[in-house]
Amino acid sequence: MPDMPLELLSFVIQFIHPEKTNTGPTGLTLGDAAIAAMFDTDVDTYRAIKDGFAVSARQAAADLLADPEFAAQVDRLPFAAGSTVVGLGDSITDDYESWLEILRHCFDLRRKADGITFVNQGISGDTTGEVLKRINGVVLAAPAWVLCMIGTNDAWRNLSADVKPNIAPDETLRNLQAIRSVITERTGARWLWITPATVLPEKMSVHIFMSTSGFNLTHVNDDLIAVGDLVRGMPDPVVDLQALFGIPVRADLLLPDGLHPALEGQKVIVRALVAKLAA
Repeated sequence: MPDMPLELLSFVIQFIHPEKTNTGPTGLTLGDAAIAAMFDTDVDTYRAIKDGFAVSARQAAADLLADPEFAAQVDRLPFAAGSTVVGLGDSITDDYESWLEILRHCFDLRRKADGITFVNQGISGDTTGEVLKRINGVVLAAPAWVLCMIGTNDAWRNLSADVKPNIAPDETLRNLQAIRSVITERTGARWLWITPATVLPEKMSVHIFMSTSGFNLTHVNDDLIAVGDLVRGMPDPVVDLQALFGIPVRADLLLPDGLHPALEGQKVIVRALVAKLAA
């Protein structure tokens, strides 16, 4: 990825984490130097960008916990001491400033003694079908809870052939049911679902990542709503981001790409998730 401007480099590092899908020649996880080389940057720049996102996510958690009502809700969340919580999804979960990372910091700041492990099983670009392909990794994490936000990439449309979403709704439904069935049967995990958010399609094609990456893709909110209907039909608690983000989406809730939640949008997700589970 040569000669990326800093804005694009930061965006790519925020969402694309090759250490999750690649290993070194000996099977070991890639280190910072190897990852920096993949982004054609130096390790100090890579670490500075990565650490900056961690600082922002932790500050977001601290800001949320400054609200006594929210802090009390965190105290009531039904995660047992020593248990594992998996956040399952795509780039919106994989994001270094994601709802799961903010939630992780909330527990580190508020309930550190409980020793709860948060495992980020978001991988950028994943569809429901791709989650099924890697489902053994989720099972091996032995989660007591799965917090799942998947389906946004099922609704991709190719701008060159705007005839149908990436994955048909009936297949998305079968995948969602299979994901839940396999993980529940093998781990006994409890579930919370998060619907895809609504987006601003007019911003996607002009964003620096889309305009320089060669991707010719967009979203239609009607497709995302159709996926949301499937998620709302799952037999578990659901956080409905489409109701929270609305149409049109508030500009401050999304990054300039019109797709990914900005830090304020991620905080909206955390507030809603915590309120749902604390009830």
